[in-house]
Amino acid sequence: MKRRWNCRRAVVLAATCCSCSALYGQEQGKAPDVYRALWNDPRVANRISDGIEKHRKGDAVIVVTGADGKPVAGAEVEAKQLTHDFLFGCNCFFLGHFKEPAKNAEYEQRFAQVFNFASAPFYWSDLEPQQGHPRFAKDSPFVYRRPPPDLCVEFAREYGLTLKGHPLMWDHFAPKWLPKDKDQVASLISARMAEIARRCADKIKIWDVVNETIVGKRACVVPDDYVAWCFKEADRRFRPDNVLLSNETLSVSHRYVGPDGRQSPYYRMLKDLIGRGVRVDGIGMQFHIADTRDVLAGKAHTPEHLFKVYDLYREFDRPLYITEMSIGTAGKGAEGQPVQAEITRNSYRLFFSIEHMAGVTWWNLGDGMAHKWQGGTDENRWQAGLLDEGLRPKQAYHVLDRLINHEWKTRVVGRTDVRGEFTFRGFHGTYEVKVGSGKRTNTFTIGVSKERAARYELRVKD
Repeated sequence: MKRRWNCRRAVVLAATCCSCSALYGQEQGKAPDVYRALWNDPRVANRISDGIEKHRKGDAVIVVTGADGKPVAGAEVEAKQLTHDFLFGCNCFFLGHFKEPAKNAEYEQRFAQVFNFASAPFYWSDLEPQQGHPRFAKDSPFVYRRPPPDLCVEFAREYGLTLKGHPLMWDHFAPKWLPKDKDQVASLISARMAEIARRCADKIKIWDVVNETIVGKRACVVPDDYVAWCFKEADRRFRPDNVLLSNETLSVSHRYVGPDGRQSPYYRMLKDLIGRGVRVDGIGMQFHIADTRDVLAGKAHTPEHLFKVYDLYREFDRPLYITEMSIGTAGKGAEGQPVQAEITRNSYRLFFSIEHMAGVTWWNLGDGMAHKWQGGTDENRWQAGLLDEGLRPKQAYHVLDRLINHEWKTRVVGRTDVRGEFTFRGFHGTYEVKVGSGKRTNTFTIGVSKERAARYELRVKD
């Protein structure tokens, strides 16, 4: 498929990361010893490495047979991982935002170099600023950080990305034209969900049904039993294979109240919804750390605390998602990059090790791409992007590239045994398998998944 940019240039993307010693060796911007001690604790380090090995990898057996159906011994086999099952994501809110086509192409390529998952904006106030005229089409009027859904779908299709819609309902971003009567609002929410489902449910797999319902001031009236009502309405409108999520802020989702954490407001909300039989397919948890000082001092979001939180929410037997993540750059320019990179690496490794974790979404790809609150805070001051404002990769970007595209991707080579079998253990995802027998190489596609052991009989042709 040809993309819309009429002058696409090649963009050279950094695919490798400098060694950790070089990356973190600077004294200026170096994480303090108290922080490193927490993450280097053998109990923490072992749990993370053991969790990755146990929960993110699976065994595969390839049985090579000839045209006659008999096992082929000594065949050369190469298995190379192409994709991840785990969702590594970012919002794509700056899609098509640059005046220069080459810059738009570079943004897309930087995105797709690392991520397989994209959050598309569905904020009601911006999707439908004028009642009855939603901005679905890709040529819709420009709105800052709100590319039209059709443009996001096209982008995802070209690069093979899974999409998430964010959010179906957030009462903080309500259109100004909404009436004050809650029954009328309920009818309009229902119609909005029906229209989005009709247009997008088959193209966008995952949806944040509600967003930040426990904190903040509402900008509109809402139906009674608001959260449950929204989930029931989404269940009625969307497909069984859509994934319907809740999403809450770091201050809510990571609170651990009481001796066992079960007095946390988010835990109690989910327990009530699930206990009533409301369809909640997944649990979204934000992880924005703009100011890293408490984290670096070992006072907040320690690995021990994070493990306790995720172990608690495991009780719901629902996949967990880090739905929005950002780490502020501590200091200006290069001084803060090593710290951001170190926290990013530690956090992603811990998230990846959690059995029920299904995906992690970085929030803004580059500096200067965050929200600018009218008359209030400009979130760009934290410089929490993975790219600088010139779209040049920061050290944290290279860290993620190294983890996702190198450390967490499997490539193995070997030969079949006397039974025609070749066995390997690899990260969950799709693989290209090349089998050399005689003068011909045969190519196959297989999957290694969490759900089942992989055993494939591959019949080769001479």
